[in-house]
Amino acid sequence: MSTTSFSAAHRIYVKSLYKRTLNNALDWTVRRDLWRAQALQIRAEFERNRNVHDPRALAVILEKAEADLADKKHPDPYICE
Repeated sequence: MSTTSFSAAHRIYVKSLYKRTLNNALDWTVRRDLWRAQALQIRAEFERNRNVHDPRALAVILEKAEADLADKKHPDPYICE
């Protein structure tokens, strides 16, 4: 088992942020073939920050990601029923 300095709550938060970012991109781009390219870019951005271990740097990165998500939030998101 690998030991990391981050809690399970932190991992859940990052996964939630990733999923919310993907869902927001899908709200803006209905065609899955176009959305897939955006999803790959989002994944690459998350992967770039994967090895950041400084808590202060992580706080800045996550705050910026939340702000970007809020700025790009779709005004009428798609809701599955």
